[in-house]
Amino acid sequence: MRDYLIRTMVRSEIGLAIEWAANEGWNPGLHDADCYFAADPNAFLIGLLSGKPIATISVVRYGETFGFLGFYIVSPEFRGHGYGIQIWNAGLKYLAGRNIGLDGVVDQQENYKKSGFNLAYRNVRYEGTGGGDYPEGAGIVDLASLQFEKVAFYDKPFFPVERSAFIKSWVKQPDSHALGVCHAGKLSGYGVIRPCRKGYKIGPLFADTATVAESLFLALTSKVGSTDSVFLDVPEVNSAAVRLAEKYNMRVMFETARMYNREIPDVPIKRIFGVTSFEVG
Repeated sequence: MRDYLIRTMVRSEIGLAIEWAANEGWNPGLHDADCYFAADPNAFLIGLLSGKPIATISVVRYGETFGFLGFYIVSPEFRGHGYGIQIWNAGLKYLAGRNIGLDGVVDQQENYKKSGFNLAYRNVRYEGTGGGDYPEGAGIVDLASLQFEKVAFYDKPFFPVERSAFIKSWVKQPDSHALGVCHAGKLSGYGVIRPCRKGYKIGPLFADTATVAESLFLALTSKVGSTDSVFLDVPEVNSAAVRLAEKYNMRVMFETARMYNREIPDVPIKRIFGVTSFEVG
């Protein structure tokens, strides 16, 4: 392993991690890379064996106390030789001293437990289709029509620490739609639908009530075609979010284990109807 080098990716290399994620069936967004880079330009690590990329991991620092781990992938032909654990340890070193979250595939849960991570809850990916209309008078607005500070303020309770640089990039992705529900100048929910390798993903979908969440869901799905696939990642512990997905005949695709190595963050899980991203939280 003397020829194995782990280093920070440059911006142009982040696409490799996203391509590998697509090969694993994770269906990343078409324009995710710029947003991830905005969150933390030093967060992506790459493992090179004799100059050849064979492993990736992302370890996004948020603020001074939190981090999120994703894109932990070793090229299939190099698995089982210790390269993965080395880049894993390098990633944990980058996030040393922080509470770290991740969304891991269920069959890796025991391995994550060995590294000190504990299960918080399951996230479930649902697939449905787009099209349709949304209710008149629901107060749907384009987020671009609002001061960004209002969006950042609404987003703040839903994440352990401040992440406005990331959200500012996320809601302005090309080919996406970012909508909110606004009455008397006050937001009561917002969501984003973005194009992915297959279809579209809604995320986040945050709302004060199930009624607001449903209005946003319908408004977002109306932005794409009736034959387009739409995906929604739902915290299983939010029963109202599960009911929303089931009401619109979405089917379960797979699940992840949301885990943390320290405390479970105190976020309003009952108002989270769609996770922002399995890769960066």
